[in-house]
Amino acid sequence: MAFKYLKYTPTSYLKSTGFLLFTGIFLLFSCKNEHKIYQSECDSDITFKHIGFTQLIDSIQKYDQQYIEVVGKYREGKEESALVNDSLFVDHSNGHSLWVNFSQDCPLYLLGTRKGLFEYNDGKFTRISNKKITIRGRVDLRHKGHLGSYRATIDRVSFVKL
Repeated sequence: MAFKYLKYTPTSYLKSTGFLLFTGIFLLFSCKNEHKIYQSECDSDITFKHIGFTQLIDSIQKYDQQYIEVVGKYREGKEESALVNDSLFVDHSNGHSLWVNFSQDCPLYLLGTRKGLFEYNDGKFTRISNKKITIRGRVDLRHKGHLGSYRATIDRVSFVKL
C-alpha cells in the first residue's frame, strides 16, 4: 500500500501562511473589548496609588485617607454599593468588601461626552453591577457603609473603568 504525501511548494506554503495570518488579524480586530471610562474633575491633580484588592483589605489601616486605584467586582442592590474581590477563591462577605460612596459632588461622565454614569442614556441605564471595574477614590476607615458592616469606604470616587 502506497501512501501519497502532499507536496508543499513554496507557493502553497506562502498561501497557507498568508491565510493563517489574515485569519489571526481578523480575529484580533473583530473582538470587541472596549473599555468605558467615566471620570470626574474632582481630585484631578491627585496621584493615585495602584494597589491590589487583597493587599488593600489586608492592610487597610495603612491606606486610611489615601487616594488609591483598585480593581474589583462591583455589586449593587438594595442598600448595597460594594466593591468585592473579583477572585472566586476569596471571601466576598461585607467584612472583606469596600463600601463605594458615589457622590453628586463628583459626577462621573463618559470621557469625551456629558453622559453621566448614573444617567438614563440611549433608553437605558449603564449596568455596572456584577462587573469588573477599576475605581479611584479615597479610603475612609471612619465610615464603613450600610450598618457599618464593610471594611471601609471608598469615598470621592473620581474614576471608573468598566
